[in-house]
Amino acid sequence: MRPDALNPLFAETQTLDGVGPKLMKPLEKLGLTRVRDLAYHLPERFVTRRAVANLDEAGEGEQVIVALTPTEHRAARNPGRGPYRVLAQDEAGNICALTYFGRASYTAKKQLPVGEKRWVAGRLDRYGDMLQIVHPDHIEEESSAHLARLNEPVYRLSEGLTQPRVAGLVAQALDRMPELPEWIEPGQFERAGWPNWRDALHLAHKGEHEQARDRLAYDELLANSLALLLVKAEGRRRKGQALKGDGSLRGKLDLPFEMTAAQKRSIAEIEGDLHQEAPMLRLLQGDVGAGKTVVALAAMLIAVEAGRQAAMLAPTEILARQHFETLRTMAAPTGIEVAILTGRAKGREREGILMGLLDGSIDILVGTHSIFQDTVNYKDLGLVVIDEQHRFGVQQRLALAGKGKRAPHTLAMTATPIPRSLTLAQYGEMDVSRLDELPPGRQAIETLVVSQERVDDVVAGVERHLETGQQAYWVCPMVRDSEIADIAAAEARYASLKERFGDDVVLVHGQLRSEIKDANMERFAGGDAKLLIATTVIEVGVDVPSATLMVIEQAERFGLAQLHQLRGRVGRGSEKSRCLLLRGNELSETGKKRLALMRETQDGFRIAEEDLELRGGGELLGTRQSGEAAFNIANLEQVQKLLPAAHADARLLIERDGGLTSDRGEAARILLYLFERDWGVQLLRGG
Repeated sequence: MRPDALNPLFAETQTLDGVGPKLMKPLEKLGLTRVRDLAYHLPERFVTRRAVANLDEAGEGEQVIVALTPTEHRAARNPGRGPYRVLAQDEAGNICALTYFGRASYTAKKQLPVGEKRWVAGRLDRYGDMLQIVHPDHIEEESSAHLARLNEPVYRLSEGLTQPRVAGLVAQALDRMPELPEWIEPGQFERAGWPNWRDALHLAHKGEHEQARDRLAYDELLANSLALLLVKAEGRRRKGQALKGDGSLRGKLDLPFEMTAAQKRSIAEIEGDLHQEAPMLRLLQGDVGAGKTVVALAAMLIAVEAGRQAAMLAPTEILARQHFETLRTMAAPTGIEVAILTGRAKGREREGILMGLLDGSIDILVGTHSIFQDTVNYKDLGLVVIDEQHRFGVQQRLALAGKGKRAPHTLAMTATPIPRSLTLAQYGEMDVSRLDELPPGRQAIETLVVSQERVDDVVAGVERHLETGQQAYWVCPMVRDSEIADIAAAEARYASLKERFGDDVVLVHGQLRSEIKDANMERFAGGDAKLLIATTVIEVGVDVPSATLMVIEQAERFGLAQLHQLRGRVGRGSEKSRCLLLRGNELSETGKKRLALMRETQDGFRIAEEDLELRGGGELLGTRQSGEAAFNIANLEQVQKLLPAAHADARLLIERDGGLTSDRGEAARILLYLFERDWGVQLLRGG
């Protein structure tokens, strides 16, 4: 149950004055559906203004507040096309034009009557020989109304909202904030010199208050760390089953390659975990092509050797079918039964799979989330492997634990290299194994950066490539044309290339019906189609060895992590592979550095670290690709600066300060609910 002290924060936004159905729509677009959301809707920046007696005291480009008296209204010769100007004079006789465009001119007529002094706030600029303020931010009859606007917050908006309206709602929300007990460890709180929680919220909306912002970011990081550590602690308390294989099945594997030292090390770490009764919770990080599937198969064979079953969960049907074929082929010498279950399975086929799981004749099951539906039951599930871990949340992982007679072991895998400084933030409850070397003999992918203006030459090159019998990908950043004219749409590119290459071209994107998407993907994987036009739906898991050319259009619009993942779709066979990055004409310095790094290296872990530096205070690596933003308050700089202390604070609470049953623990329980990490609380008896 949520603590009563938080009820005012979780009241709906509609309980605030002035919020009706019309205003709720733009608020919902911003995710501002509760009072709490508004309190944490922190300003993106602040406008600092200076009150001046006259315009002689102000500099061009400066944000000012000044008293002006309108002397003349000038409408454009062609109404609706040109600007509407109000000429106004300050106390020293200086003339300034207050300039409006569009429908804003109607407001100007009401707010700026000729001959009546008004206090105007806005940015002072020059147009030709005349000073001007374009679309003044505020116009008031009394100077006192501007006092609070000398340092004004600027909030993120959506259509239908204005800065004053959001500021007013935030003020109402802040008035409802209760006093809450302190959850930060006293020593850390004193060393940092932070304000208390309620004061920090108020200060963060009033100005650039670094300590207040850091305090609020720390709270979020502490809640996340504490929840993940509770998951880990609960996992160790739960009774699982020790899985001790005898090596009989693994000994029958006839792999066409020698495993790397990193693969052998990771298998040994996993085997050590499986030998324990406490359920394993381990993350296997492997760069593109590092051989995670072989490690996963070895882990699943240990489970089968121990008389249990294993299941592999994939985020898409395409990836599930690919894993099924790979595992079935590799495991063929062992004689074990590998099956696949997706939403496509119906009738007798589905019944046969369900029966095989129940009677134990199926040893390994591969599938999408359907393999953990209520109707799917196992004879004795011992190990769960989750591929592309970032597509599944902690709560989903917890739900999987209920499928075994006892808690199954869990191995999560990700092909997105994560900087070490962020691993703790996203996977703090997991032990981590890293595949940090590629199998021997894997060829480097030649990466070239080509101007978008040479797209015709690139198409001609694709034609020559296809004539050799090899296949190619062409990746576009969007599905349909957007308002930004230079973004290539997958459907438009597909239409133009199909006109040239005919039925050799297929299209795959997330908005296609699943049966069409799967059929097109199967045509390409089977070699019937030579060129696949796609969005980033192929970012992970697609494995077609004869596809040796990757074209990525508008490459500067992708993050480094995505570019690296997409490039990894080629270079999977014995033939030389190439990746062409088509770039637009207007490249930022960051864009140039990203593309240069892609040319320079294929080391995903190095790319991840450099991407972190290039992003600065932007979003966390990979979160935009996966659609799962880990933090709403803490930015990247704060994560790197504050996370180690927050993690140590969480450990102290669990290991020294009595967990959630102590006085500080009761406060921490409030924190978990405040940041909606209450799945950590639910794990505890009586939580």
